[in-house]
Amino acid sequence: MHLGVVVPRVEDHSTVDLAVEAEDHGYDSVWLNELWGASSVVELTDVATRTDDIEIGSAILNVFSRSPAVLAMTATTLDRVSDGRAVLGLGTSTARSIENMHSMEFERPVRRAHETIDIVKQLMTSDERVTYDGEVVSVRGVPPLDRDVPVYHAALGPANRRVVARLADGWLPHMVPFSELEASFDYIAETARDADRDPSEITVAPYVPAVVHEDAERATEELRQHIAYYVGSGEGYRRAVAETYPDRAERIADAWQAGDRGEATELVTDEMTADLGIAGTPEQAREKRDRVADRAVIDRLLLTVPQQVDGELARTTIQALGPT
Repeated sequence: MHLGVVVPRVEDHSTVDLAVEAEDHGYDSVWLNELWGASSVVELTDVATRTDDIEIGSAILNVFSRSPAVLAMTATTLDRVSDGRAVLGLGTSTARSIENMHSMEFERPVRRAHETIDIVKQLMTSDERVTYDGEVVSVRGVPPLDRDVPVYHAALGPANRRVVARLADGWLPHMVPFSELEASFDYIAETARDADRDPSEITVAPYVPAVVHEDAERATEELRQHIAYYVGSGEGYRRAVAETYPDRAERIADAWQAGDRGEATELVTDEMTADLGIAGTPEQAREKRDRVADRAVIDRLLLTVPQQVDGELARTTIQALGPT
């Protein structure tokens, strides 16, 4: 089983140092997110120069703030710097992020994701200059970059999962309950077959929130906060969780939107934490990690440490759940 880790940004520890340490702990890949505060591409370049074998990926870059051409150049340059270890993880992000930070309309996000991934892959691998007249993005007469970097897509809803099925090399689901993961991928597989693609060629790489602490309840509480934040603030995540927990997801979202973050966190049940993440003592968490990794649908397990934890807890979690 390929085991990766999505390293959080914490105030009292260097994100890059934590990412570099992931190689020492035996992880197969390390991923950095990007929302605000730092460029994950610059940080991943730093990680690439300080590591030898670990795969490096973006989880995720949004498809609005960089053009398809910039994304293609970014992926191929990072792949050269890392001697072929790069994975480009893309996603639509959210309306609030795109409109408030990037001054762009969050219009037709699924269509933009489809066209962006299509163009990026053509720009990387085509044998001739690329012309693409899309509905939302286009390129004309652009020379190819001659470097094939895997492209993963962070899709949740059915329409976005069709993008994975038709174009992407991998799927990066987050906050999809373990109990729903196989059914969610079945839809991707069916659509892939309709598009004359082999579903087995699509890598399933969920990133799973994980917290490790000697006090199991402390670890679980951190996981509850992570779940409450995503269900409360992200419509796509709420819908994903609501597939299995409709009433709870609605109540959590209502409490979060009303400003009662404590109540939202308390509404996250033990059943939900068990179905959405990994939390506990080192021994408990490693056992849960192995059970999750054994699910047939998962090709790569990417552990993600919640953003709200302190640096020491992040480092403890990464170390405790590493293969070595």
